[in-house]
Amino acid sequence: MAAGGLCLAALAACQAPQVQAPPPAVQPIEKYLGDADNALRAGRTEEAISILRKATEQHDTDKTAWLRLAQIRFDQSNYGEAITYSTEALKREPDNLLASSIIAVSGLRVTSKSLADLSNRNNLTGNVKSEAEELAELLRGAIGERRLVEKPKTTGGPRMKTTTAANPPAKGGSALDILK
Repeated sequence: MAAGGLCLAALAACQAPQVQAPPPAVQPIEKYLGDADNALRAGRTEEAISILRKATEQHDTDKTAWLRLAQIRFDQSNYGEAITYSTEALKREPDNLLASSIIAVSGLRVTSKSLADLSNRNNLTGNVKSEAEELAELLRGAIGERRLVEKPKTTGGPRMKTTTAANPPAKGGSALDILK
């Protein structure tokens, strides 16, 4: 029995090592971007997204594919994914203005929709309302304007009330008034 075990061990040692297949060649990022652009032009958005995701795996230090993904999702009003992809781009280039802009505008659009929904249900009260007012004030300061939205040009019709830092919204006003 011991001799049989020895023979098996000797045969195992003589066996040729298994050669693994080489990993697939990495395509240049430009190839991925071109393929994604072609898919987008053909109306195959999800295919373009799949191509760009592969590009992010193969070129994990490059921000370009992340930015393209963010822009596609932003254009589709999928702000959560747009923010996620932009955040990945910022990890690779912290000062990227496009990524920062997508995050800011996406966040504002989500916030605006949420505030409008709450306002429509008359549920914008207490802390939520005061935090929304503080946010509006912060936004006004950030852009250096007393109003976040310019007054619409009217031609004699009814005028919308404009809320400014000096003219806060009246109690019970719409949540969107604080953003104007």
